[in-house]
Amino acid sequence: MPRGIRRILLSLVAVLFLAMVGVPWLASFFTDWLWFKEIGFQTVFATSLVWRIALFFVGAAFAFAYFYGNVRLARGAGKTFPVLYINRGDGINVDVSRGITKLFLPAAVLLSFVTAISLAASWMTLLKGFNGVPLGSTDPVFGRDISFYLFRLPVISGVLDTLITLTFLSLVAVAVMYWLRSEITLPPRRASAAPRASRHIGALLVFWFVLLGVRHWIVGTSNLLYSTTGPLVGASYTDVHVALPGLYVTAVAAFLAAAWILFGVVRDKLVWSAVSALVVYVLVSVFARGLVPAAFQKLVVSPNELARETPYLRYHIDATRRAWGLDKVVGRDLSGEVQLKMSDIQANGATVDNVRLWERDLLMQTFKQLQEIRTYYDFVSVDDDRYTIDGRYRQVHLSARELNPQSLPTRTFINERLTFTHGMGVTMAPVNQVTSEGLPVLFIKDLPPVSTISVKLARPQIYYGELASDYVFVGTRQQEFDYPAGDTNIYSTYKGRGGVPIGSFLRKLLYAFQFGSLKILLSDDIRDSAKVLYRRNIVERATTALPFLDFDGDPYLMVTDAGELKWILDAYTVSDAYPYAQRASNGTSYMRNSVKVVIDAYDGTLDAYIADPTDPVVQTYAKIFGGIFKPISAMPADVRRHVRYPGDLFRLQTALHATYHMTQPDAFYHREDQWQIPGALDKSSNENPFQRHIVMRLPGEKNPEFIFMTPFTPRGKDNLAAWMVARMDGDNYGKLLVYSFPKQSLVYGPRQIANRINQDTEISRQLTLWDQRGSEVIRGELLVIPIEESLIYVQPIYLRAQGGNIPELKRVVVAHENRVVMGETLEEGLNALFGAGAAAQQRTNTQDSLSTLGVAPSVVGAGATAQPAAPPPPSGAVGDLARQAQAHYDRAIAAQRAGNWAEYGRELEQLGAALRALQAGKQ
Repeated sequence: MPRGIRRILLSLVAVLFLAMVGVPWLASFFTDWLWFKEIGFQTVFATSLVWRIALFFVGAAFAFAYFYGNVRLARGAGKTFPVLYINRGDGINVDVSRGITKLFLPAAVLLSFVTAISLAASWMTLLKGFNGVPLGSTDPVFGRDISFYLFRLPVISGVLDTLITLTFLSLVAVAVMYWLRSEITLPPRRASAAPRASRHIGALLVFWFVLLGVRHWIVGTSNLLYSTTGPLVGASYTDVHVALPGLYVTAVAAFLAAAWILFGVVRDKLVWSAVSALVVYVLVSVFARGLVPAAFQKLVVSPNELARETPYLRYHIDATRRAWGLDKVVGRDLSGEVQLKMSDIQANGATVDNVRLWERDLLMQTFKQLQEIRTYYDFVSVDDDRYTIDGRYRQVHLSARELNPQSLPTRTFINERLTFTHGMGVTMAPVNQVTSEGLPVLFIKDLPPVSTISVKLARPQIYYGELASDYVFVGTRQQEFDYPAGDTNIYSTYKGRGGVPIGSFLRKLLYAFQFGSLKILLSDDIRDSAKVLYRRNIVERATTALPFLDFDGDPYLMVTDAGELKWILDAYTVSDAYPYAQRASNGTSYMRNSVKVVIDAYDGTLDAYIADPTDPVVQTYAKIFGGIFKPISAMPADVRRHVRYPGDLFRLQTALHATYHMTQPDAFYHREDQWQIPGALDKSSNENPFQRHIVMRLPGEKNPEFIFMTPFTPRGKDNLAAWMVARMDGDNYGKLLVYSFPKQSLVYGPRQIANRINQDTEISRQLTLWDQRGSEVIRGELLVIPIEESLIYVQPIYLRAQGGNIPELKRVVVAHENRVVMGETLEEGLNALFGAGAAAQQRTNTQDSLSTLGVAPSVVGAGATAQPAAPPPPSGAVGDLARQAQAHYDRAIAAQRAGNWAEYGRELEQLGAALRALQAGKQ
């Protein structure tokens, strides 16, 4: 092919490549810039872009110059190479020496590209290394501030690893070049090197060994603080006393190897000195870093592990508690022997009034059936929150009615992008109220949203939410559908600040490339004041704006005092480099909920507030990206009243505290008081069924508050050991408390209470009766409700028609200690357990006999129900027998509670005799 035609074809290919790759990239670049400018986070975009580009070109230039510069130096001024023949297999020998040397240039280009990509991806690591803020605490082995490990050590490690890799590859390339030039010879011929080759290869070898020595001395020794050699994470006895000296010895061996090679270069014995240095270094490394520490651990430390590891266990416990914020947990002891009375229930009215009887997944089904109203609306999640409603502090469920474009009856460009642009309002229900049909009471409902309480919606439109993922256009010539009203539809026009103006032809062209839709460019409706709203999913919006933060999996919606809807997302600063600290399953060893992100559901405004100004990681980010964070004091008061302690962090903290509440090394080592979080009692989809939000008055406190709570049971046991709360209201936000029961007393745990409920004959009979063909009984999650220094358990019972999706709350089971009752409402159950109904009859034949004879029974155990008090016993002989029966019955119940079954049997026999005598007297 003629050279001119070849050039034309290559030019066409290049133009086509730029059109296919370059234009979309430029479109994405400019649209991203416009989006970051819209939300006011240009600093994040610009800082990321500038540092990525700078590090890419710096990394590429350095790697290319380092590698190819060494190759060119080895090639020298001469152009001739010895002939290197390889037989093709057909009797013809081919000279490949020049072909091999031509591979070094593309190899250098490839290596520089890989290095550049790697370095550009590490831009945040580098910036944190330059801007790291001290923590003020030091590691127990080297005495360095913890910030060294969080910020600077990754940079040092990355630089050394890059230099070691480049030097090694350069060394290989240079050795091949000198071998092709016959300036070095290898066995089976006599090993030798020309002076020029000896100096060049020797210099690279010396530098390589020096780099290895520095890495062992700094990075290798520091990495011991993440070791898992002993029974903990962190440097153990073997690491400190054997592995650490071994690393220093290995580093010295590397430095000596470098000196020995330098000596070999001077004495013209490079090959011999290099081989001997490498062999000695490897042998020292294997023994000092591998064999000796392993043997010492097995033969010396393991047989005396607790005695040897005690100080290091303390380091590990202290570091883990600091890294996960468990050092701030306040412990309080409970007596565990309090017998609750109705006066206690009444004194904790705020707790009882906010017992969460509706489960979120069941309530979601009900909301979908009753409140979606149109097929294109959808409820994605149900959130817990608290509001002061008509003067009362109430816990409520709240769910946003979002638009689901996948469910539109006609999916066209105009419908999906211009007309159906937003959801509408919320549904709000109290956690504990039901209608006479067993359905939730709705405080806010319908379209347009109607509120029956003091919380009102002034701007119910939802343009940004959990479901909104597609782009839409507002301010176009098409009216936006707002909500249905009978046989007509109500339309509106967007008046928010959100969105990027798109009226010009150039911007329409950019977004047509960005979204891959030619209709954007051709539409006559998109012009003038039109704007495009994209990245409307709140999680995507937050992670794009703040890519260096991790986010909690449960964003939640709240209603401001002005009636606006705002989303709140909890953001975390995390690290996997906190020395001695226990790691989560994903490797995280440090975590703080340092940022609260608030996104307006109407205009997409995003504000990031620093919730923990003491966190050095968020301080470092604030230095890197100036101006993107606001102090928590700048958060509006009506929004701040609704912030929650994040669920993902609390779950990790409670899981760790189950072990790390043991602060003494010997107790920790033996795990003698390890706790666990009770697991699901059935096939519930909730992985943490006993972790929940509650409005309650904590023991010793005056006012009710919104908390996150979880109970603990001893490991392998079912009785309750403690419960932990995260406080959320006012100045108490973020405080962690643990209430512990005495080890010597029995406090019934969830599984024990569930077994008592299952064993209650009357409850089981009633549920079995309901759970027939045509209906389904759903047992709700067993709720653990702290009252004063004791507990009550509550389990809602739902009934759902077969094939239906509207569960109805029909009964509530209430339990305290060894007593279980079931009522139509929570109030009825509490009254039966603690109030006038506590003088109940036992559901047995004995109780039926007592009722027939007019004997007034006392409070019974499991299976008690509310019954009116019986009339006083008759006078005379029959009255005496009735009083004897009452006394035997009371003593039998007392023996039952004490677990004295022999005494229980004797009293029942005497009770039977008294009943038979009474029956004979009545006849």
